[in-house]
This record gives sequence, structure tokens and C-alpha cells, in this order.
Amino acid sequence: MVPKLSCARWHAVVAMFLLLGLILCRTGVAEEADHWRRAREQLTRIISQGVKDPRVLAVVSKTERHLFVPESQRKNAYFDMSLPIGGGVTISPPYVVAFMTEQLRPQPTDRVLEIGTGSGYQAAMLSPLVSEVYTIEIVEDLGRQAAERLKRLAYDNVRVKVGDGFQGWPEHAPFDKIIVTCSPEKIPEPLIAQLKDGGTMLIPLGKRFEQSLCLVTKRDGKLKREVLESTFFVPMTGRAEVLRHQKQDDGVPIVVNGGFEQHIGQGTPMGWYNLRQATVASDSGAPEGKAYLHFENKTPGRLAVALQAMGLDGRRFKEIEISVAVRPANVMLGDKESYSGVAVRFYDEQRARVSAARFGPWSGSASWSEHGTRFRVPPETRLVVIGLGLFGATGELAFDSLQVKANQTVVKGPFD
Repeated sequence: MVPKLSCARWHAVVAMFLLLGLILCRTGVAEEADHWRRAREQLTRIISQGVKDPRVLAVVSKTERHLFVPESQRKNAYFDMSLPIGGGVTISPPYVVAFMTEQLRPQPTDRVLEIGTGSGYQAAMLSPLVSEVYTIEIVEDLGRQAAERLKRLAYDNVRVKVGDGFQGWPEHAPFDKIIVTCSPEKIPEPLIAQLKDGGTMLIPLGKRFEQSLCLVTKRDGKLKREVLESTFFVPMTGRAEVLRHQKQDDGVPIVVNGGFEQHIGQGTPMGWYNLRQATVASDSGAPEGKAYLHFENKTPGRLAVALQAMGLDGRRFKEIEISVAVRPANVMLGDKESYSGVAVRFYDEQRARVSAARFGPWSGSASWSEHGTRFRVPPETRLVVIGLGLFGATGELAFDSLQVKANQTVVKGPFD
């Protein structure tokens, strides 16, 4: 027989279970918060290999990127990679956001205009470093969500507007700094007019898949432009798309600077972005010309890579052929996650990854040799990103004479 409990004892039992539930809940929340904190610390260490401003690094370590991506992408929030956030828009890799923030040289008195709010992550990074941030997003749902998110997270000096960033925000001009996170072919005239004399603009310019990140300064009404590096951003839409000379991508993949003979300054190859521990080297024995791309990594798990994006229409093409010359030197793969070679990622129209493939690995040491392979193209594909380098592997790896060809039919025959 089960003994009967008095009303008081029932209340005591219920209270005990509620207290236990509260303790477990708080423990779970604390553990989750600690997990995200450790992830940010690891990300900050990675970013600090290239970004040196301690103010920027402090903001990276405190900004909760997992709150700026969709729930389905939170597990990837602190990897150094772009992630889809809806509407064909992506959130840039954290290193790119930190690098751009550092290049902007934000000051506590600055009033900053951002074009391309996205999820609000870049605005959140700028918020503690400047006086005011004005940010414009053309995709209404994204702009509304970003405004709600930034308000909820108490970024009180950030104002969000839904509209065409090409036109800027004249009611609050002039601005000390302007940062553009989408790519027009040319600098929009309204943004030039709204930049304060002596001010700085950071903007990616160029074709749909071939862009340069430019630092623009305005002095006495004149612009001085410095190309920092090649990059890849979503295109600026709205008025900028109307004015774009090449309005549509034909979906035919074309490698830019696959022989690495063209470079920006000392050692930075044109057409390649997100470079990590990668430099252009010169050798008369290189397979194509004198230049080649050289990677070196001494720390297991660290990336030494370079990326290039190109259009690829999976409705037209069934497969792609990739050929490249490779020279490994003391390459060690390490754990099962590490890799050395070519990484291929296929994306759909919304910039969501469809599938991925790899070509390699190459380990040990060897002289120059040529390799080739084929990959099936998923029909949803509209974009392909080619990555070269050491993906956690150590040693040195050189690439030259990269070529990509799209086939409308599946080619039969041997190919390594």
C-alpha cells in the first residue's frame, strides 16, 4: 500500500523537483555558454595569426557569432567559413570580418555606414569600437530580423534600415567610415558623396566572381584607391545590379590566374582569396611560367589554403575536369581530418552547400608532377569553390598550372 502524503508534504516534494529541474537547467545553460566561450577563444587564436589589432581581437572573443546564424548552422558558427543566412546571402568568414574591421581602423568617435547588414554580425563587431553604426540591408526579411536581433542583444548604437544600399543614408551623412559587404562593379556615387572628406571606405569591387577588396580614402574631394587583396562577396543588388555591365553569369567555370603569374604587391596572387600561409614563389623550373603558389604549415590542424569561386551551372554541365601540377615537400597528413590537395565545394543558388569532393592527398616529398580528375556536378549547382593547400596537414605544398573544364556529358575513360 502506498502511503498517503499530506498536502504540505506534496508541496515539499513538488518544490524539490522544481528546484532540481532549475539546477539542471542552469547547469545546462552554463555548460552551453562555456562551450561557446571556448569556441570563440579558439577562433580568436586562429584569427590572431593574421589580425593584430588587440581591440579587434577582443571584440572577436566577445561577439556571439552563433546568435547571428540560423539554428541549423550554429554548429558551424565558430569555424572560419561563410554560412548561408537566407535570401541567397551569406555571413562572411570571421577572419574576413575581423580583417575588414582592422583595415577600417575604427575610432571611438567614428560614425560608420555599413552597406549589407546581413545578419548583423559585422555591425555587432563595429558597435563597441565606434560611436554610431548605420547599416542598410536590401533583403527585407534579413533587415527586419537583424534589427530585432541587434536590439535584443543591446547593440544600442546600431541603427538598421531596409533599403537599397547603393543610395546610402543621406539623412545621417557625412560618415567618417563606410564599409561595404557586397560587391558592385564600381563605387556608387551616393556613397562617395556621403563619405566625409578625410574619410575611409572599404569596398569589394569587380565582376561577379572576380573582385578586389579596395581601401579608398577621400582627400579634397578626390579618391585614392589601394587594392588590398582579391576577395569574394555576394553581388550588390538593387541599382548596382541595374548598372552592372555583365548582368548574368553564364555558368561556365573559368579559372583566374591558375598559373599564379599575376600578383598584388609581394607574394599575393590575383584572383585568389582567403589566403592562409600562402605566397607566390618563383622558380625557373615551375611547370608554367616562373611563378607558383606555395603553402607551408608547421602546426598540425592549422590551415594553409587559398580559394577561388567561379560560376558553374549544374543544369548545363554534368561534370568538371580539374588538372594541376603539384610538388609536395615533407608533407605529413597527421590525423584523419587533415588533408593536402584540392578541395571542391558545390553551392546552389541560395549559396547553400550542395556537396563536396577532394582531389589528392599528396604526402611525403616529390618533384613536380601533373595530376587530373573528374567530378560529377550536382544539378542544383550554380557556384563552385576550388580550394588549394594544406587542410590541417604539415609541410610544404606547391601548386601550378591549375585548369578547370566543364563537360556537358560524362566523359568515359581513365583519369587519375
